[in-house]
Amino acid sequence: MRFGAPDVLVADEAPDPEPGPGQALVEVAVADTLHLDTVMRRGAFPFPVVTPPYVPGGGVAGEVAAVGPGVERGLLGRRVVARTGAGEPAAQTETVARRAARDSHSGGYAQRAVVPASTLIPVPAGVDLRRAAALVNDGMTAVLLCEAAGIRPGDRVLVTPAAGGVGTLLVQAARAAGARVVGAARGERKLRLALDSGAEAAADYARADWAERVRDVTGGRGADVVLDGVGGAVGRTSLQLTAPAGTFLAYGAPGGEFTPLGDAAPGGMRALSLPELPMRPGDERRFTERALAETAAGRLDPLIGQTFPLERAAEAHAAIEARNVVGKSLLLT
Repeated sequence: MRFGAPDVLVADEAPDPEPGPGQALVEVAVADTLHLDTVMRRGAFPFPVVTPPYVPGGGVAGEVAAVGPGVERGLLGRRVVARTGAGEPAAQTETVARRAARDSHSGGYAQRAVVPASTLIPVPAGVDLRRAAALVNDGMTAVLLCEAAGIRPGDRVLVTPAAGGVGTLLVQAARAAGARVVGAARGERKLRLALDSGAEAAADYARADWAERVRDVTGGRGADVVLDGVGGAVGRTSLQLTAPAGTFLAYGAPGGEFTPLGDAAPGGMRALSLPELPMRPGDERRFTERALAETAAGRLDPLIGQTFPLERAAEAHAAIEARNVVGKSLLLT
């Protein structure tokens, strides 16, 4: 493939990969998709990461089909999730943005993927492979964000957008932490999904008065924690909806612009951006395992909004870019 529009994603045949020393071959049942995948496909990432042709995708769920030398054969047949780019441990100073970019072009959109055996994460009983795939990146991100934000019982938490793959998990996780959640999204369908995920109130940020709606339901003082995955104008408004001494955390920008944190109001507000958060060694595994465990326990339930056959990855990308999706989009092999 080359950089460009979704139609550059073309299915092709390739020799079956063979696991080398310390590696495992995963028979992929489900491949994760991310908005970041579309940015990479357009060649729009802000620093050089990949040269076409390449196989996109940084997360898979499936069964271990083969193992290389030095790998425990007891892994064969195990249900696992894996990040296909997780070849080396994260450096102490590596940011989330660089880690995600490196992982997002490493062969997840495939029927079989070779990964380091040490990075395989078992899927708990009771969690199907589709939900597991939905958690390999979004679940990790949601747990990371909630930990970084320090959500406490009784906090007022604003989540934007509250009907996406990460957003619905954030609503659930914040509610499980004892917070009172306001979910913001665009349109009645997405507002209903935010409420179904556990938000006690919802606001449509396509409306000019959405900020007043949030202030009303937060008693006029704003949210103690704002988790902003929209950026742009919505993000700038969300920043102003953060309570004095509250926490604002920007975690996404589908419109291309992260909320500028230089606009943060005075008064002790803590303003953070996901791309700048460090990923310490072991964090990816720890956060993903926690998301899977919370799902097995019934406290998280990833919303799978739509699935596409692997060979129709171009349609998945087009839908993501048109914002015609809710929850998580997955590719099925």
